[in-house]
Order: sequence, then structure tokens, then C-alpha cells
Amino acid sequence: MRRTTSPFSLVLLGLGTFLLVLAPLLAWYVQPRAAVNPIDIDTTAVYTGRGSVFDTDRIETVSDRKITVTQRVRGNVEDSERSGNAVWDVTTTVDTDKSLPAADPHDALDFNPHRWVMDRKTTRPVHCCGEKPYIEGEAYLKFPFDVQKRSYQWWDNTLGDTVVLRYRGTEKVQGYTGYKFTGSVAPRKTGTRMVPGSLVDQPDRPQVLAEEWYSNHGFELVVDQATGRVIYAQTGPKRTLRAPGGKKDAAVLLDSRKISFTTGTQKEAVRQAKRDSGQLRLVGTTLPIGAGVAGLVLAAVGGLLVARGRKEPEQPVPPETPDTPQPTLTM
Repeated sequence: MRRTTSPFSLVLLGLGTFLLVLAPLLAWYVQPRAAVNPIDIDTTAVYTGRGSVFDTDRIETVSDRKITVTQRVRGNVEDSERSGNAVWDVTTTVDTDKSLPAADPHDALDFNPHRWVMDRKTTRPVHCCGEKPYIEGEAYLKFPFDVQKRSYQWWDNTLGDTVVLRYRGTEKVQGYTGYKFTGSVAPRKTGTRMVPGSLVDQPDRPQVLAEEWYSNHGFELVVDQATGRVIYAQTGPKRTLRAPGGKKDAAVLLDSRKISFTTGTQKEAVRQAKRDSGQLRLVGTTLPIGAGVAGLVLAAVGGLLVARGRKEPEQPVPPETPDTPQPTLTM
């Protein structure tokens, strides 16, 4: 008896080998290249809360006003493709009901446009492409991919510096679990502003170069672990004016203990986090494991079939007889 190999067993063996090679390729090559920050982003986050604001018409601070912060992020595709980085243009406006809706964002209580440039893989700041201001730290607007249970240096654009945000465990937002980080900012001088002297307790001086001070009652961020997307954000800004060299606040420009994502912003952030983290999990875990298991099974079955083969009887060779004419050699 002799053995022959069937085409089916060879196909199984080949397919199994292919899947075994594909599994680590998906996990180690495809997934890291899928975890990149987009260049065509266009999102809007809305925060609301209550607090004190400076009323420019009444020339005084008024309390218990609804405060709305709108932050729009748009990717500059042309600059991103040219530089190889993610170039995001950010516009932040602070409004009260008095300035909403505003046809022009410049009519807001506060209007702050700036540009953030980052490495698409690490989310680290890159200083190019008209970046303004000079942003530092490990995270701003979002965390890096694969968030760790440790402290991060978060850029606070109002402060103009980084803030340490410490890991505080996990928390659910709209039923979705993320990593929670918190931090705060002690009062710090951030600049100067020319104002009437009466605003900073110097009524005898018509104009004074007052000091601007900023602090934050507390940041609270909940972040998707896989993508670094912020699914909940809460901040407590306080901005004041002091007389030159003053030791205490003379006027309050903005003060709120809690301004946070609206429900609509939370739901949209969670939806995007689920989608993006699901895609990363698919190419980084689900498909590699599935391909590895299927490849192992198919390769084992195919190899077994090849080894066993198919038994076929050998054709008998007819014996020689005296009557069988023998070939003769002729010259």
C-alpha cells in the first residue's frame, strides 16, 4: 500500500499557516498603526454650570449666573498632511445667557482661539505649524492611547502651564466605564490688564495695570482607557483682578465651582469612545485571537490529514513466464 496527499488537506494546512502568521501581524503591526489621532476631526463640547461673572454693563460682578463654555476642535487637514502631525484649531468661548446665542463668537464674555499640534501616535505636543501658545505636557483635550493608572501632566490653557492630574480609580459615564483623574490649581498670576483704578480699590487712579490671577477649584476628567478620549470633564475656574502688588483679590471676573459636560456632550463622547475603542479591540485583540485559534486548528487538522494520507493499493507486476518473449539485442 502507498499513501497519497489530498488537495483538501493541503488547503487546510496552508490556510491554517496563513492565519497563524496573520494573528501576530494584526496585533503588532496593524493595531499600532490604527491607534493614531485623526487629522479631520470636527467636534464640539459644551460645558454648563453656575457662578459669578463680571457684568461689563453694570461694571460689577454678578452672582448665580448660568455659564456656558463651548469648545470647538477642527483639524487642519492641509497643514496636518504637510507636517505629518495632527494640527487641531481650537476655539473656546465663555458665555452667559446674556451673550447667547451670539452671531459672532467675539461677542462672548471670553473668546480664545488657539492651535494645538501633536504627534499622531503619542499625543505629545509638536512645536510647529503655527502652534499657539507653546503647549507642553502629556495631554490636552485628550489623553494618549492606552491610558495608564498613573498621574499625567495636563495642559491648562488658561494657566499657560501644566497641571498634575492624578489617577483616582474608575467611574461610569452614561453607563460606560473610564479612568478618573483629578487635580486643582492654586492662585497664580497669569498676566496684566489695564482697567479703571476703581475696579481694584484705587479710585484715585483713572487707569491701573492690574494683575490677572487664576486658580481652579478642581478638575475632574473621566477618560476612555483605550483611546484617551475624555468622556466627562468638569472644571472650576476662578479669574480675578488684583491691584499691582496686591495680596488679595479686588474684583472677580469669573468664578464657578463646577462647569461640566452637558448630557448631550457626554453621550456623544461615549458613543465615539465605544466606536473607536471597539475598532482598536477588534484589530488588536479579537481578530488576532480568533485568527490564532482558527489557524492552529486548521493547521493541526491539515497536518494530520497530510501525515495520514490516503492508502491506495499498489499495482502488481506480472511475473515472467517461459512463453513470454524476451527482447533480443541485435547488432
